[in-house]
Amino acid sequence: MKTQLDHLVVLAKSLEQGVQWCEATLGVTPGPGGEHAQYGTHNRLLKIATPTHPFAYLEIIAIDPGAKGPVQGKRWFDMDDTSVQAAVASEPRLIHFVANTDDLHAARIALKGHGVDPGPAVHAKRHTRKGVLHWQITVRDDGQRLFNGALPTLIQWGKADEAEPMRLHPRNSLPRSGVSLQSVAISHPSADKLAAAYAALGLEGVALDSGPANITVQLRTPKGLVSLHSLGI
Repeated sequence: MKTQLDHLVVLAKSLEQGVQWCEATLGVTPGPGGEHAQYGTHNRLLKIATPTHPFAYLEIIAIDPGAKGPVQGKRWFDMDDTSVQAAVASEPRLIHFVANTDDLHAARIALKGHGVDPGPAVHAKRHTRKGVLHWQITVRDDGQRLFNGALPTLIQWGKADEAEPMRLHPRNSLPRSGVSLQSVAISHPSADKLAAAYAALGLEGVALDSGPANITVQLRTPKGLVSLHSLGI
């Protein structure tokens, strides 16, 4: 099982607000994203990959007011949680990160062995300019992130029988942005439990320490070095 950082999640009250935040904070305009019909959300994406984090991109996500059809249960990433919504009401904020794995079934079993239930593997897809992008992703029935977002949601790209599952990974269709991910650091009161979970997943490249709940990422941008924080949300 191979697990590595896939993307960062920044939640915004609206996608327009998210784009404005990105331009003001990082100095660049995010690239196109898409819609997620089953959760009534939409996103914009920004490539931030480096040799250390070759798949990394930043996702700015918001509830889609124009979504068609009913939402299937709770939205992912705690997006229906009123306290989370209040925290991003005035400004978008980093809330989570997602890790990709080549064996989502084994990864879920590994976490459950440590008393952590990441939720079932949900099949999802969206249309891109290069074809239909398929993936499986862990989403709990209550929509909750775990450990204040410090335990990553797990994703496996492609369909089960796809020969080249990473062929349509979002990073492949995103242009260079001028923004690159320098580091990811986690602090949490339950750092020991998180460390065991990271080890079970084989997750590397994410620093972990005991302390108040927080995710900190450093990005090199046209505006210089920028730090983003979740602040325990």
